[in-house]
Amino acid sequence: MPEKVDVIVIGAGSAGLAAVRQIEKTTENYLLIDPGPLGTTCARVGCMPSKALIKVAKDFHAAARLAEAGLVNTAPPASDIPAVLRHVRRLRDRFASGMVDVTRKLAGERLITGAARLLGPDRVLVNNREIACSAIVLATGSRPTIPREWQGFADRILTADNFFEQQDLPRRIAVAGLGIIGMELGQALARLGIEVTGFGRNPHICGIRDPEINRVAIESLDSRFSLYVGDEAKIAPGENALRIRNGFHEIEVDAVIAALGVTPNMDNLGLENLGIPLDERGMPPYDPYTAQIADLPVFVAGDANGCLPILHEAQDEGFIAGRNATAAGVQKYRRRTGLKIVFSDPQVAAAGRTLDKLDTDDIIVARSDFTEQARAIAEGRNVGLLHIYVDKTDARILGGEMVVPEAEHLAHLLAMAIHREMTVHELLTMPFYHPTVEEGLRTALRDAAQQLTHIHKPDELTLCESCPELPLC
Repeated sequence: MPEKVDVIVIGAGSAGLAAVRQIEKTTENYLLIDPGPLGTTCARVGCMPSKALIKVAKDFHAAARLAEAGLVNTAPPASDIPAVLRHVRRLRDRFASGMVDVTRKLAGERLITGAARLLGPDRVLVNNREIACSAIVLATGSRPTIPREWQGFADRILTADNFFEQQDLPRRIAVAGLGIIGMELGQALARLGIEVTGFGRNPHICGIRDPEINRVAIESLDSRFSLYVGDEAKIAPGENALRIRNGFHEIEVDAVIAALGVTPNMDNLGLENLGIPLDERGMPPYDPYTAQIADLPVFVAGDANGCLPILHEAQDEGFIAGRNATAAGVQKYRRRTGLKIVFSDPQVAAAGRTLDKLDTDDIIVARSDFTEQARAIAEGRNVGLLHIYVDKTDARILGGEMVVPEAEHLAHLLAMAIHREMTVHELLTMPFYHPTVEEGLRTALRDAAQQLTHIHKPDELTLCESCPELPLC
């Protein structure tokens, strides 16, 4: 007879740890299995080390512009890439070791290091131990996608998993894939003096769906490094280098950063033993509101489900999976308003529903041109465009996309307003301090209110109309 526990969680990343925190409120008879290394993707190879690199690149870029602001007798800064990478690794190791400590403290003796395989919806094999259980949570994470035809060039292919382990970087790098990872790493390296060229199969970069926002984003970000979009990138061997081609553009580089998305770590897990059909990707059906796979006592959370590889989404999914794995009945949970941020400069962000998810006949699109935004002008960052999408019938804010300075703050404000089902007029009654980039959001809200005047005559106080946007803000 195999040993028996209540719940087995496979994967000790952000989603798995969130699940464990909920499970232990109900039972101590659980196991957490992970093949290692411990420490979440965010801490080891994702959010945190990339932001450390971006900060160094931002400071270096700013230092190079000091003379424009009237500061003289300043020596031009020099970029020491090995030193930069050592600095980033020091911070990375601090973040990762902290998460290792959290994991060991949380799970204690219930943590098993090993590769797990499903024998069924109620049995798991790990380290030659067969363990029965009442429920399973799959939180196995993901890995960078590398095309099969690229694997022969492994010594020149960098991914998020190995980038921060590099002791130095070559001087000519191509970035294949212009989503969050590709854009953030590509721009940071270009600012540090590396010759970077970006290639994107999708004509839209950074996950933008609004064509006008996408156009402005390409114009704004292309000045940092050259971008070629709309065709699949192909690589071939060159003379002691690689040749990468996208449509009619071909260059020679020393290395390629593969930022082509992620592949869920669900292969070799034994999903075929669950007794349910899998899709063409080998993935099982699941409900994002319950995290449940089919009608089985098996739940999936985080990057493993192949949907939203974003930290706060992974934590929410772990919460849902952990709750339902120990509940008397499976419950549906409301998901948060969508929020995505790319830490480029200017930043790219989206909140709520993107334009492709809306019927353009039912909405108005309000805009704010940041070339005329007061705070951005004062800081020499006046580039970009913000759009918000508003329901014509009731003035509720449905979503927004933007490429603007400090988009992270504006996107959070929009996400809160959307989650609370606020109208344009309600959000306009909040104070907007001067001079701030948040005033750029007010510009878009005013544009929306003007477009809605023939439909809505709000009863709220109209103090928001008392000061003009231009020329001050």
